[in-house]
Amino acid sequence: MIRAYQTACQARVDAALEPLFQAPSVELTRLYEAMRYSVMNGGKRVRPLLAYAACEALGGAAEQANGAACAVELIHAYSLVHDDLPAMDDDDLRRGQPTTHKAFDEACAILAGDGLQSLAFSALLDPSLSRQSDATRLAMVQTLAKAAGPAGMVGGQAIDLGSVGLKLDQTALEFMHRHKTGALIEASVRLGALASERAGEAELKALQQYAQAIGLAFQVQDDILDVESDTETLGKRQGADIARDKPTYPALLGLEAAKAYALELRDQAIEAVRPFDAAAEPLRALARYIVERRN
Repeated sequence: MIRAYQTACQARVDAALEPLFQAPSVELTRLYEAMRYSVMNGGKRVRPLLAYAACEALGGAAEQANGAACAVELIHAYSLVHDDLPAMDDDDLRRGQPTTHKAFDEACAILAGDGLQSLAFSALLDPSLSRQSDATRLAMVQTLAKAAGPAGMVGGQAIDLGSVGLKLDQTALEFMHRHKTGALIEASVRLGALASERAGEAELKALQQYAQAIGLAFQVQDDILDVESDTETLGKRQGADIARDKPTYPALLGLEAAKAYALELRDQAIEAVRPFDAAAEPLRALARYIVERRN
């Protein structure tokens, strides 16, 4: 089921994203090419999938979440462009292709990331992508801004950079990843739910518990793959976290215990959406996929 659902959602969000990269003037062609390169060069589209699945779980139509799906993928892409820069993780490979600063240049990559960040908020408010009430749009903008900013993803990256060579305990490691990875995953689910305009407080709380569990599970599995997988399968340099002496779950817990923890988090996510009916099955399937994926 998840493969067919993933393919359909990928096609939907890619069709919505493509028109956003039309340069408004010839002078901006290279910048828009770099932005498009950073987004449309593959990727699992996990965050858009979560936005669509949350919207549908509450009885909304998938198309209602197009703006949310585009916005979270644009923020995610911007974060990868900046994370890959020499001043940050200094990576040469992303999704099996040269990173943006290698395919273009460092200054262009910085500007492309900046452009993608602001484009995300434009997409969230674009009535040609999806329509919500003004109150819902305001709540969605607040959700994305908090998740992407210093209290969320950016703060997590700052903690990550400051943790190289340190031995973090599990509480500190989870605090970092709830910000760096989990904040945008949690926002993806919440934005999809808000986009449906059918979300009550009980539903939002259950979906938050689901998203918090899979956000951590996603990072645990990433850390496991950094040990077990290979560069060709991952599409990025295998063993990079080990080489940089970054704190990881396998290093802290041991590989087998990290695998068990990923499964425990998967089960927590599935339990959180137990009260939902069959419309939430894609959310359950995504929880399973996140800990079974090989890249």
